[in-house]
Amino acid sequence: MTKMIRKLLFLFFFFLGISIISIIFLPSLIMPTKIVLFGGKLMGRWAAFCIQMFLQTKIIVKGRENIIKNEKFFIACSHQSMFETFYLQTIFNSPIFILKYELIKIPIFGWYLKKIGSISINRNKISKNNLGLIDKIKNSVRNSERPLIIFPQGTRVLPNETVPFKKGVGRIYEELKINCQPVAINSGNVWPKDGKLASNKTIIISILPAVKPGMKSADFTNYIEDKIYTELKLMN
Repeated sequence: MTKMIRKLLFLFFFFLGISIISIIFLPSLIMPTKIVLFGGKLMGRWAAFCIQMFLQTKIIVKGRENIIKNEKFFIACSHQSMFETFYLQTIFNSPIFILKYELIKIPIFGWYLKKIGSISINRNKISKNNLGLIDKIKNSVRNSERPLIIFPQGTRVLPNETVPFKKGVGRIYEELKINCQPVAINSGNVWPKDGKLASNKTIIISILPAVKPGMKSADFTNYIEDKIYTELKLMN
């Protein structure tokens, strides 16, 4: 089977599967949230299956022993691909996403994002919702056992890009006063944002040791930026 055929099969079956799961779980939008969250985990498993089957990719999870237990925490994760938005739901307890406002507006997919309590932000303008972002985040953390997840780079980046982390992650850390779980993922080597799929590679998900609360906002941002980028370099 040629590489091109593998890539086409991956795209076809991945999006077909995600579409079927989305349709099957439509009734869950008026049912308890835990049912929608189960659908999200299925999507994560499907994404992993398609990558392993059609792109002949290994998935390695390092540092499971570092996963924070029995405490409130938020995840700060590198972002190179669509893959982590699906698969991390299978590793952690269905994280609450902080995401771009545009994603909430996508038909059906956006409905699911709202249902699971995702928090949206419009980075292009000052709005009432943006001004109340920290309060919404605090309420979510206070009222849920699910961890919060943020992608400090702000958007997907290519594997060799080292864009500065957004200041917002430091503010969230300082305001919440809870542990942070840094995560580094090199998924862009297989499924990058430019669409140039690669096969016969390895996706490594590295769960780094927790960062305790107490640092200043800017110091924390610089610290996790250094830790995550250092870990990503070690993967290459």
